[in-house]
Amino acid sequence: MFNPMQKLKNKDSKKEETNTKATRAVYLMSTAIIIAALAIFLYYHPLDDIRTMQSANSNNVENNGNDTGRLIATSTNAESNGTTPEKSNNTKSNGIGGGNIVGDSRAGKKDLPIYCVKTDEKKVALSFDAAWGADDTLDILNTLDKYNVKVTFFMTGGWVKEYPDMVKEIYARGHDLGNHSENHKQMSKLSEAEQIQEISSVDAKIKEITGYDCFLFRPPYGDYNSTLIKTTYGINHYPIQWDVDSLDWKDYGVSNIIKTVTQHKALGNGSIILMHNGAKYTAQALENVITSLQEQGYTLVPISQLIVKENFHMDGTGRQIAN
Repeated sequence: MFNPMQKLKNKDSKKEETNTKATRAVYLMSTAIIIAALAIFLYYHPLDDIRTMQSANSNNVENNGNDTGRLIATSTNAESNGTTPEKSNNTKSNGIGGGNIVGDSRAGKKDLPIYCVKTDEKKVALSFDAAWGADDTLDILNTLDKYNVKVTFFMTGGWVKEYPDMVKEIYARGHDLGNHSENHKQMSKLSEAEQIQEISSVDAKIKEITGYDCFLFRPPYGDYNSTLIKTTYGINHYPIQWDVDSLDWKDYGVSNIIKTVTQHKALGNGSIILMHNGAKYTAQALENVITSLQEQGYTLVPISQLIVKENFHMDGTGRQIAN
């Protein structure tokens, strides 16, 4: 039997179902738009950038309150002639990471440390990481003296504590004192506060022993992220890597070290060379490394005299370029 009321109810039910589907479609479309917008935002503003902006804002508050908890080594003309960067309580808001160093560490989507420097001058920098052992360090220093070459030593807090007299000797002979972190950890795994502690504790040890203010930092294992680069600049240090690895730590022998360095495909004007004072064959290979580089026309300088101190930018390979 035909029931008009039942037909009307069926129509209402279908209409309600249609409205529900339409509402659900609008909801899903709105959600998709929001997710897409968030994805686009994060693409152009990575989390490292967001954390850095928050950190910079925090630093500005601290600085306005005259908080001197962060070590500040501000000289942009420091040479390895025994002078040290001056400290300042006045920070520049336009410095990288909220510090005093004016430049741009960004290349594409990431902040980069200094792997090498663009220069028309035929000069390179030797550097030594000091994290274990000191048996050959005096031999290395004597060879450097023989050829009147100044270099940069990057030291961990543990090494500084164990060999304070050697730290004094390195400093007395006119070499750069660099920071290689307190505990030789993977810095990208640490929070910003932990990164600052790893760097500042070594600064304090070196300062106490020599009176020198460190302003060069090399992360252990070459490990970094954008947060670390901004943090390093934020406490007025230059993050330093290398573009020529001697591979001396692999203990392949003297001739291998010499060949690896002097015939390296990346070797060129502005190169930074990585060596280790505690590697087995480094001291024996050093003299030939120096003379071979000099025969190629290179002048060897410490990193403090190679890098651009301010008004610079980076290319995608980590090459520092003066503006």
